[in-house]
Amino acid sequence: MLQLFRVIALFEGISYILLLFIATPIKYFLDEPKYVKWLGMPHGLLFIAYIVLAVIVGANLKWDKKIMRVVLLASIIPFGTFYVDRAYLKQ
Repeated sequence: MLQLFRVIALFEGISYILLLFIATPIKYFLDEPKYVKWLGMPHGLLFIAYIVLAVIVGANLKWDKKIMRVVLLASIIPFGTFYVDRAYLKQ
């Protein structure tokens, strides 16, 4: 389960960065919204999977509330999932 969470965290982080720093500027500066549509749904699914797996892995690893808050908050901060992987998931 931990390895699956690490993979989902990686892809969630990458999709979030692409959405924020590539697709959104293209939408507003070049008036081309299709990239946001293409990246939005996969990112949304990866985000939900990240949250669900964070709760499951957190329960299995017996994370305290502080670690759990950091892991969950990382999902809405750009590059946050990469920090979580390095700080809490690598063994």
